[in-house]
Amino acid sequence: MAHTYAKIYIHCVFSTKNHHKTITEDLRERLWSYMGGIARQNTISILTIGGIEDHMHLFLSFPPSISISEALQRIKGGSSHWVHTNFPFRRNFGWQEGFGAFSVSPCRVEATIDYIKGQKEHHRKRTFMEEYLELLREYGIEYDERYLWG
Repeated sequence: MAHTYAKIYIHCVFSTKNHHKTITEDLRERLWSYMGGIARQNTISILTIGGIEDHMHLFLSFPPSISISEALQRIKGGSSHWVHTNFPFRRNFGWQEGFGAFSVSPCRVEATIDYIKGQKEHHRKRTFMEEYLELLREYGIEYDERYLWG
């Protein structure tokens, strides 16, 4: 084929370093906006962002020329640097090294967006750890719980 055509949807989930509740209300919208800018600079589309104080959900669509690991390294690394530069009193802010990445079928795009937008309500009933374990099981991902939480 002469050209490459792809539409790749990935639901990414990652925690703050040591699961500290460092994504406060006053930081949240600015952080999400900055992450969106990093994504756009890297030809990554963010369909939606959500989360609470101790973790993030990003719903991404990106070209096949960039790997999931590379995309998240740019977004996580750039946003962490931005927080440290612009909010010197937030030196304890950071992201956990790992992440979850779950492929999403085009027919599940709207449901995934709704799920991520409902994070605040969703986490009134269960913790991030419970949610993450459920995602791993739902996608049939084998894991060793000794290595999940860092």
